[in-house]
Amino acid sequence: MIRAVFRERADALVGFEIRGHAGYAEAGRDIVCAAVSSAAYLTANCVTDTFGVRADANEANGVLTLTLREDSDTASGLIKGLRAHLEALAEQYPDCIKIITEV
Repeated sequence: MIRAVFRERADALVGFEIRGHAGYAEAGRDIVCAAVSSAAYLTANCVTDTFGVRADANEANGVLTLTLREDSDTASGLIKGLRAHLEALAEQYPDCIKIITEV
């Protein structure tokens, strides 16, 4: 199961951590893993590279994390969009994705 943890501070999303495998299909053919990975990387790259928001982004051992180092409505909105996307996927594939929001 993929576990996506979103961090919230003062009613704004300020980061996320995504880990695990969906287990929907064999490695390399898992559409749920592909959808989650693509959306997460797109979000991280938009925050750091496209919008230039200062953030710590890291990928190691199958875990992708992003933590904002500055307040940014744009970056928070992108992370909120990622969470909405993953929530929609979790509705379709409830045994594959768990979403948690930490305050």
